[in-house]
Amino acid sequence: MENNKQPRTFVRREVVKEFEERVVTINRVTKVVKGGRRFRFSALVVIGDKKGRVGFGTGKANEVPDAIKKAIEDAKRNLVVVPIVNNSTIPHAITGNFGAGSVFLRPAAEGTGVIAGGAVRAVLELAGVTDVLSKNLGSRTPINMVRATFEALTQLKTVKSVAKLREKKIAEIRG
Repeated sequence: MENNKQPRTFVRREVVKEFEERVVTINRVTKVVKGGRRFRFSALVVIGDKKGRVGFGTGKANEVPDAIKKAIEDAKRNLVVVPIVNNSTIPHAITGNFGAGSVFLRPAAEGTGVIAGGAVRAVLELAGVTDVLSKNLGSRTPINMVRATFEALTQLKTVKSVAKLREKKIAEIRG
């Protein structure tokens, strides 16, 4: 009897990551208990697809990798869409506030790059913004800087969205 079965071939599938992740900070937090101190780790992670979607999350666990995993899951639940004009910058200047920290963002000419520090740079790069000027004002705590940046990014509006909101043509808005 002839065996008509084909030999099995295994197709290796590569897992394509939807989002790029960046760990902004990892803090060791301590709880003082009767027997001494209990150490845990808190992680702040920013994720983005570099096409306008970006999110951030925090996670806390007994080990660093677990805290990062929790932060990534939290970030996927907190995604925002950032309007990007000319494929590189934001539509207009804006200030975002959170707590005692403020972040001022201003559009920049093509080729300028991301002029921002630490946490703000991570958010803007993962959002897909390649040309922007920024200034941190007040508290520079990483979580406050990330939240202030997100506050600013969610307030951004394109000319198209403003025209739709006012029920006018784009030419009327531009003047």
